[in-house]
Amino acid sequence: MSLSKNQIKLINSLGQKKYRKTHQLFVAEGVKVVGELLSSSLQLHMLFTTEDFDVPSQYLEKTTQISEVELKKISSLKTPNKVLGVFEIPVPEENEVKGLVVALDGINDPGNLGTIIRLCDWFGIEQLICSTDTVDCYNQKVIQSTMGSITRVSINYTNLSSFLEETKLPTYIADMEGTNVYKTVLPEKAILIMGNEANGISKEIRSVVSNKISIPRFGETQETESLNVATATAILLSEFKRNV
Repeated sequence: MSLSKNQIKLINSLGQKKYRKTHQLFVAEGVKVVGELLSSSLQLHMLFTTEDFDVPSQYLEKTTQISEVELKKISSLKTPNKVLGVFEIPVPEENEVKGLVVALDGINDPGNLGTIIRLCDWFGIEQLICSTDTVDCYNQKVIQSTMGSITRVSINYTNLSSFLEETKLPTYIADMEGTNVYKTVLPEKAILIMGNEANGISKEIRSVVSNKISIPRFGETQETESLNVATATAILLSEFKRNV
């Protein structure tokens, strides 16, 4: 069976947030990522594969076998990898905020968000809270960057300022003027807020956060302006988890 024009149109439209929202669908590509999603609780809508992809039997009815040429028509990757899946966007879970939580204030880059989701998975962070102006976690570049970790982290978008005002957990922002993280006693339960790639933490969020921590520069010249936000998140999460 070949791809229909309507299928091509739908899949290509899902590259835009407004159509993902309209259809409540998102796209994932590649053997590793799609395999992880198929093994999760996410609901498959459609699956498109080339001949050499082994489709689990329970998904055969929703699978269309296509050529590599056809796969290129619906793929956003430079080198399409055997399989493309269209999945239903799940209804966000309203979980009790507990343990160590990561919150994002205006993260724009899909690669950074995807990496931070993977970091949350790695460090056992179950909840990621995003401001409404943070990039959509179902953006295809985000999905590819998570390498399947998006299935194991609960992600919610909300008014971040209001959320932080209401929480009972201690709050920490990453800030160059904060206390040295290596000399700070960090709690097991807290909210770590990471800011926008270019502008850092917004004034609105600064006004409702109680603690600032920084990663000191050790280079002799002290000229490095800042760390990539995903790199900084990795270092800070490692410190929060050091004595757990």
